[in-house]
Amino acid sequence: MSEQAFVAQGFAKCENPERYIQQLVKHWSHKMAATYDEGDGMGAFPFSDVESAVMTAKPAGIAITLTTAEQERNEHMRGVIERHLDRFAFREAPLEYEWKDAEEA
Repeated sequence: MSEQAFVAQGFAKCENPERYIQQLVKHWSHKMAATYDEGDGMGAFPFSDVESAVMTAKPAGIAITLTTAEQERNEHMRGVIERHLDRFAFREAPLEYEWKDAEEA
């Protein structure tokens, strides 16, 4: 595994960003030490020692920072995040997602 980190900035437009982040934290906390900061509306998801996602509630949706060790894995994890958020946002799914690699952001 390389020491390089691949970072992507994402955004999911939705009506209830805090609710969906909280639900995802509760869902993934059975598998990892996911946390939620109510004051910032931020969920942290440590997938492994080198992979993580941070999701922050914004007025128009969810801002996502996804960090992985490999580009291919980053693209795979984007799909995992999208499928899970769409599951919790089923009333307005599929959500619109915008992703940019960090060097594009």
